[in-house]
Amino acid sequence: MASDRNNRPSLDDIRTMPVGEIATLPAEHLALLQEDADAALDAAKRLREWLEGAIALRYADAAATMRRAEGKDTGLVRFEDGAVVVAADLPKKVDWDQSLLAALVERIRASGENPADYVDIGFKVPERKYTAWPTAVREAFAAARTVRTAKPTFRLTIKSEDTR
Repeated sequence: MASDRNNRPSLDDIRTMPVGEIATLPAEHLALLQEDADAALDAAKRLREWLEGAIALRYADAAATMRRAEGKDTGLVRFEDGAVVVAADLPKKVDWDQSLLAALVERIRASGENPADYVDIGFKVPERKYTAWPTAVREAFAAARTVRTAKPTFRLTIKSEDTR
């Protein structure tokens, strides 16, 4: 409905409105505001990525040179560009082969040592597996399972004119 798009508060308008007042807006206005907010967020993310790309282009070589000079491949280095201090971090991301780790843990255990002295050991149960288990198995694990809820989300979609 064209009039709803033109006769409604904008994102700037609702910045100062109480949440309770926003909640009383017509559902179509809420849906349109949600679309506007999503578009603004996407635009801001693209702009940030563009800016981060320019910053990386400007400073990546200097950061790599400084890391080499310090004898490291990853981590934080600091240097100055005029009045600006640049902190360039290249985090280390380590992945471990789970089957090889399991075999090593068993070798440590077989030698009489405690694997927990060397590695953190944890268990995970994917929810899809849990729900597929027989009832008796699920009941045995029930005391070890805690269910928390995430933040609720609502996606509002305006029906097209021909479906009203």
